[in-house]
Amino acid sequence: MPIIRLDDRALITVAGADAETLLQNVVTPDLTSLGQGAAKPGALLTPQGKILFDFLIARDGEQGFVLECRADIADDFLRRLMLYKLRAKVEITKQDQCPVLVSWQNDSDGSRLESPGLETDSGALDDSRFPAELVVRRYHHAAPDAPADTGQEAWTRLRIEHGVAENGADYTLGDAFPHDVLFDQNGGVGLRKGCFVGQEVVSRMQHRGTARRRLLIARARSPLPAPGTPVTADGRAIGTLGSVAGENGLAIVRIDRAKAAIDAGTAISASDVAVTLEIPPGMDFSFPEPKSDGAAQ
Repeated sequence: MPIIRLDDRALITVAGADAETLLQNVVTPDLTSLGQGAAKPGALLTPQGKILFDFLIARDGEQGFVLECRADIADDFLRRLMLYKLRAKVEITKQDQCPVLVSWQNDSDGSRLESPGLETDSGALDDSRFPAELVVRRYHHAAPDAPADTGQEAWTRLRIEHGVAENGADYTLGDAFPHDVLFDQNGGVGLRKGCFVGQEVVSRMQHRGTARRRLLIARARSPLPAPGTPVTADGRAIGTLGSVAGENGLAIVRIDRAKAAIDAGTAISASDVAVTLEIPPGMDFSFPEPKSDGAAQ
C-alpha cells in the first residue's frame, strides 16, 4: 500500500447548526449524498460558472464539514466563505499544521491492507474521485511522524490513469468550468440539487450538451514535454498539457477538435511529441460525432 505525504494541503472546518444549509446553497456538490467517511470533490464558482476555489469535502461529526484545499489558497478561500456566512450559525476556521497523507490499494485481491497509524485513524476518508475498488484513502489527522514511503510521481501517475485533475497542475483557478475537469462525472457537481453560486451556467452547459473542453489522458511513446505545453493538431492548438509522468499525462482538450483531427487522420502532438488522446475510464461522455454537414454535434 503506497503512502504519500501531501505537504501543499490545508484544512478548513465549517461547523454549526447551519453548516450544511450554508454549504449546500453555495458550493457545487450535493451534500445530501455525502456519507460519513467519504471525501468528494467540490468547488466554489464565480457567478459565471468558473472554478474560483476547489476542494475535497467530508463530514466532520454531526454538524460539521472539513474542506481540504491547496494550502496557498486556503486563506483566500476562508475569507470568501466568510462573506456568505452572514447570520448563519456556523464557525469557519483554518486548521494549521495538519498533515495530509494518502494511501491506495494496489493489491489484486482488493482487501484493505493494514498500516500502523493510518488504517485505525479516525480521519481516514475514501477519496470518491477514484474507483471504490482501488481504495484511495486520505488521512487528515495522521500522526506527524506517520510513514510516507512513496514519492510525488507515484501519486501523479495514479491521478493520470484515473483522470483526476488538480488545480495548479492541470488547470488555473478562475479559468475552468466544472465540466472541463470532470466534476459532472465524479460527483463534484450536484446537477439536481438546486441553486448554488454559478448554477445557471453549469446547468445550461449540462442540459444543452455544450461541454467541449474535457480532461483527457494523453499518451506518447517518448517522454511528454512540460505541463503547459499546447496540444496541437495540424499546427492548431486544441488544448493544453497538464500533469505529466513520463510518457503519460493529462490534458484539457477541445474534444470536438480532437475528434475532427482523429477522423481526418491528422497527427496530434505536444511540442514535437506525437500523442494519442483517450477518455479516462468510467466516464459517460464520448467524442462528439460529426453531423452530416461535417460539423461536430
